[in-house]
Amino acid sequence: MKHLIVNADDFGLTQGVNRAILACHERGIVSSATLMATGARFEEAVALAKQAPGLSVGCHVVLVDGEPLLPPNEVRSLLAPGTNRFYNSIGEVLGALGRGRFRSDEVEAEAGAQFSRLRHSDLAVSHFDAHKHTHMFPSILKPLLRAARPHGVSAVRNPFEPGEVVTFREARESKTLLVRKLETSLLRRFLRRRWLKAVHAAGFATTDGSLGVVTTGALNEKTLRAMLRQMPQGTWELVCHPGYNDQELAAVRTKLRESREIEMAALQAITVAELSEQYGAKLVSFNTKLFRANSSKQSTFAS
Repeated sequence: MKHLIVNADDFGLTQGVNRAILACHERGIVSSATLMATGARFEEAVALAKQAPGLSVGCHVVLVDGEPLLPPNEVRSLLAPGTNRFYNSIGEVLGALGRGRFRSDEVEAEAGAQFSRLRHSDLAVSHFDAHKHTHMFPSILKPLLRAARPHGVSAVRNPFEPGEVVTFREARESKTLLVRKLETSLLRRFLRRRWLKAVHAAGFATTDGSLGVVTTGALNEKTLRAMLRQMPQGTWELVCHPGYNDQELAAVRTKLRESREIEMAALQAITVAELSEQYGAKLVSFNTKLFRANSSKQSTFAS
């Protein structure tokens, strides 16, 4: 049996992103969204989420390419030297981790502040992930798990993509895709086992992995349908970034611009019924009690 969670990231980033996520939930296959506590349109996203009870809402923890909620002097190890901002890229974060820059207590404190902002908005926080998948690194993941638990959060995105969804042969069609395929394959090989061990030890639920990581910024209807055909048995999360490429987005630091509207169209081109009938997948969300967390083996899906 195949189960699919379709999660839209960056909820709260701009008005156009917020509107697109709700449209893809109401008229497409988006079943969950992760909300940025640091987002400029956070309050609007909260109001929209409350109007969509079928949309499960998680926390999109921001520890890269943004500003902290806590005062900069309280999270100095997480910030780029000489600034009050997080590091701009995953590469810079990885370098800082290698130099021992990221203090786990500061990661936990900042993440706790972000979880708290969601909870104080009277939202039930069903799960969490991290902006640019920084939670793939065990030294960041562990303090995030500690921060999430007091806020009633017990599910987390598994950021590792199965190799058969986008093959190396398919990735060769684009230099960008090929580089990302190589990067994600190496990260999966070296991090996945330790990542799962930490998640299960903390008693958190997760999926079998994610789709759409390799194709971030290149997800269109054709690619989406191909991934759905190649999706293995199990429970998976499709990572997506719908949005309107408007003036507000133009002022935001992001590489995802035109691609957001292409994704939005793709996510509305497939119906829930078609997902089941043509691709043999049941659409689910993090909101339903579908996971059984087990500390000794991978969390399994409770149908």
